[in-house]
Amino acid sequence: MSISELLTEYGDKYVQALFTTWQLTAVSFLLALLIGIVITVMRISPVLPLRMAADFYVQIFRNIPGAALLILLVYALPYLNVVLSYYMCVLIATTLIPSAFCSEYLIAGMNTIGPGQIEAARSLGMTFLQIIRNVILPQAVRSSVLPMTNLLVATMLTTALASQVPLNPRDLTGIVSYINTHAVGGVTAFVISAALYAGTAVLIGQLGSLLDRKVRILR
Repeated sequence: MSISELLTEYGDKYVQALFTTWQLTAVSFLLALLIGIVITVMRISPVLPLRMAADFYVQIFRNIPGAALLILLVYALPYLNVVLSYYMCVLIATTLIPSAFCSEYLIAGMNTIGPGQIEAARSLGMTFLQIIRNVILPQAVRSSVLPMTNLLVATMLTTALASQVPLNPRDLTGIVSYINTHAVGGVTAFVISAALYAGTAVLIGQLGSLLDRKVRILR
């Protein structure tokens, strides 16, 4: 089938798939950002067990393949009497892995903060959490805009894991399997999805660059 034929017959399903991918990306990235911040605070806390637990978390989810994690969530958890919907399994898989990388990027952003600022905050009597909230995190986030932009694109691509489960509505990768099951879409069906992925990635990159120029800390 040609591109025009595919869009005529399955255009509405491609739109649904695009919005499904966007929704999964937005929710997963926001959750990953929140978890990443918590894990980062634990990694720099003065409490050793918290640091060890956070480092263990990062090492596990930074190095586990997304497909393997999804398989564990879908097929292993039921043996523990924990049955989650396919959507929740995909959402958890596409949140935990980016959250580990989010913590790494925030740690890198923190390394740009001069030690004198921390000492000055301590001399003012600030507690650990006050220093984190008022001094460290704001600067670390501003220094990590471009890496976080790349992480958002990576999170979007990770949502392709949804194609491995019967999710409805389908994502941009899952819709290709659906089309090729019901018609002869061939490579053309992949080309349309790839173009939508690429267009979204370019848009994210442009917005990330614009935000970085606005919040960048000049040193």
